[in-house]
Order: sequence, then C-alpha cells, then structure tokens
Amino acid sequence: MTLQSVLEDIRKRPGSGEVIPVIDPVTEEPITEFTDCGPAAVDDAAARARAAFEAGVWAGLPGRERAKVMWRIADLIEQHADELAELDSLNTGMPLMQAQLVVPTCAEFFRYYAGWCTKVNGNAYDVKTSGIASDTYVDMHTYTLKEPYGVVGLIFPWNGPIFNASAKLAPALAAGCSMLVKPAEETPLSALLLDRLIAEAGVPDGVVNLLTGYGHTAGAAITAHPDVQKVAFTGSTDVGKEIVRASAGNLKKVMLELGGKSPVLIYDDADLDQAIMMAAMGIFVHSGQGCVCGSRIFVQRGVYDRVVEGIAMIADNLKLGGPREEGSMSGPLISQKQLTRVLGFLDEGRSDGVEVVTGGHRLDRKGYFVHPTVLTNVERGMRLYQQEIFGPVVTVLPFDDDDEAVAMANDTTYGLAATAWTTNLARAHRLAKRLQAGTVTLNCQLVFDHTVPFGGYKQSGWGHEFGREGIEAYMQTKSVWAQL
Repeated sequence: MTLQSVLEDIRKRPGSGEVIPVIDPVTEEPITEFTDCGPAAVDDAAARARAAFEAGVWAGLPGRERAKVMWRIADLIEQHADELAELDSLNTGMPLMQAQLVVPTCAEFFRYYAGWCTKVNGNAYDVKTSGIASDTYVDMHTYTLKEPYGVVGLIFPWNGPIFNASAKLAPALAAGCSMLVKPAEETPLSALLLDRLIAEAGVPDGVVNLLTGYGHTAGAAITAHPDVQKVAFTGSTDVGKEIVRASAGNLKKVMLELGGKSPVLIYDDADLDQAIMMAAMGIFVHSGQGCVCGSRIFVQRGVYDRVVEGIAMIADNLKLGGPREEGSMSGPLISQKQLTRVLGFLDEGRSDGVEVVTGGHRLDRKGYFVHPTVLTNVERGMRLYQQEIFGPVVTVLPFDDDDEAVAMANDTTYGLAATAWTTNLARAHRLAKRLQAGTVTLNCQLVFDHTVPFGGYKQSGWGHEFGREGIEAYMQTKSVWAQL
C-alpha cells in the first residue's frame, strides 16, 4: 500500500460525524481528512468482535496457530517498514530516521508475544479442605485457567502511533481477544496500513476492528459499550479519569498508561558529559512529547551551574525541522492545540518569575516548533513544575543531599519514570527503592525492552504492559474445583 493509497483509503472510510482534518505539523497544511465513524459504527464493530470471539475463529485456535499468524504480521511489518515509517513521520513530524528506528521494534512486539501464545497456562493444586460448612476434610483437585477477556478496546495516542498500536495489539491478539482499535484522531495513518497487514497475515474478519474518530465520540462510545470487557488506554491522566468513569456501566476492567513528570537526579560524582547529554535528549527528543521524558532535572549544588549551562548549550544547538530536512534532530509539536498549551505554560512561568535560560518561544518559521527550553528559579508549587507540559520544556533545580533530592523527585502526583546519574552504585540502588516511579533507570535513560514490564505509580496509570504481564493483562483467571 503506497502513501497515496492510505490517504485515499482514509477519505473513503464511512462515518456519520464531523469531518476531521489530518494536519501536517511541519507545514500546518491538511494532509487528508476523514469522517468521524460515529457511535453506530462502534456498535457494529462491537457486534462483529463479540460474534468473532464467541465463534472461536481466533480465540479457539491452538496457540501455535495464532503464533504463526503473528509471525506473519511481523514479517509484513518489516516488508512495509518504509511505508510505515513514512506515514508516522509525515503524520507526527518526527525525523524520518527516528520513525525508521521504531518500526523494527513493532515487528518484534508481534514476534515476542507470538512466543507467549503457547506458554500462558494456569496452575494445578491438590488441596485437602473442609470447605465452608463442614468439619470433614476431603481431597480436592483444583486448577486455574487463563482465559481471554473477550472484546477489548484499544485506544492509543498520537506521540508514537505505530509503536503504541503494536504494543497493544500484539498481546491482545496473543491472548485470544477480539478488539476495537482506535488511533488518535491526529495520527490515524499508520494504523490503516497496520490494519491491512493484520488482515493479510490471516487474522479472521471481526477480530480486529479499526475505528477512526474523536476521543469524545468514538473513544467514549468504546469505553462505555456494554460488550467491551476491558479497555487499554495510553494518553493523558485527565482522559484516563474519564475512561474510569465511563467504565462503570458494566464495571469493565481498565488498563491505563498515563502522564508523567519524570525526575532526573544528577549527582556531582556522575559522568557529567554523559549525564548532561542524555538528560537533554531525554526531554528534547520528539519535542518532549513522550510520557517518560525527564521534564524535571535535579542537580547536586556543586555541579549545578555546569549542568544548566550544558543542557542549555544542547538546547541551542539542537536542529529542529521536518522529517526530511537535513540534520534535523527533533520535530514540531503535534498540533496548534498543543502549541497553545505549551506556550501558555511558558507565559505563565514568566509571570511567576521563572528564569528562562534559553528557549521559551516559538520558532520563526512554519510549523508548530518550540525552541527547546531550560527554566530555573522554579518554585515547587508552580503549575509548570507540577503538571505535565508534554513539550520541550525542562526545569532544573539544585539539591544538597539524598533526602532533599528524593523529596523533590517524589513531589508529584505522577510516577511513571525516574532516573539517577551517579557512579556510587550503592547510592544508585538505594535511590531506586525510594523513588516513586514504575520505571527507574540508573546511569541511563529512554531504555526499553519487550520483556520488561512497564507501568506507572500514582496517577501515571493502572496495570503493566510488556513482558509476561503484558499478555496476562488481557486474560482473566478462572479457578476450577473437583472433589476426588
């Protein structure tokens, strides 16, 4: 499928709601448009998914057969890697090289979870028990079954379209679920191609149902639908709370990967050249539009000035541009809405007396570009310190000792990721225990592997993706008792 055919395909998708433009964040011009699918389309998709699940066309297959299909999906992703990367870079404005590096990871999601298709089993127990209303002990054979939830809703964000789609689709397919799949309205393009590849690989009709529309229309209809047994969502904490409220109708299970305000601790004994470089890239890559981006940096006082100067220098020399602009290291914000949000935080910070070391403004060019921004003289009660900005904006504060650093790092409602830079390994591992975050990286940042669980503390989410936990998130446990 060529780029042009994807753009034509989305225009032709039926719908009953508003016409939604897909905007190029580099040029601010429309790429294409599509019609919101509307609630009736969600009802139809849910009915197809439920019928497919109950018929067992996918869930009823032996695990090895599901695995074969998932390997074919991975192979097809690799065969169409150039098109998928081009679609994501066009749709998000990220450098083409960055998008090209992501696609092989997506293929590996399907291969990794294909391996789990034959390896998720329950446990058996031999129990001697009296039961509830008896004082006579009897022998029981008991065992547990791991069963797919059934119809699940998968809703993913605009900051990493093909990555987030693959991270949810692969374990849900491996578990045997049927699903309703909704990409963000800003970035639906690569999801269309992936949907075609899934069908081409041999996933039966009705198992995967792609829905395109707004979050408050299609997304809301999915989360409230009585036939949907679980929703997996990646996005903002505010929307996550709305999903929890919408799930109350049938008490559907909810898995949430939400926002972050990730701290980075840099000690005076750290490899400062490496720490400065990685801390800067950990917030400025993809213009800070990543849930794990280290948006609050805390630096031991003796090296504070050097770290601020080093991060500011990287900010000033980081070339921003479109996917095909030579030397581009980072792209624009996704939309005018996000640009307005980020600039609003910066204007508010200036009014509150924050010092802008560098950046703090929109670039004088087409596109939603914001100069990478370094802020100091920030008070811990300020909104830009406490709330997720989701832009290339970092606050840098000094600290004196471990207790002060940990107190500032944990002073947030979020708990997705945290980082510590220190060559004192005993201190590093003590910090890992004290930092309130689902992922802690020591002397490294932005690391990931399919095998390692990922999830958040506090208001950064419920549940875990990746690893064994990733497939078990789409399965429920049944206990079976037999008296011998």
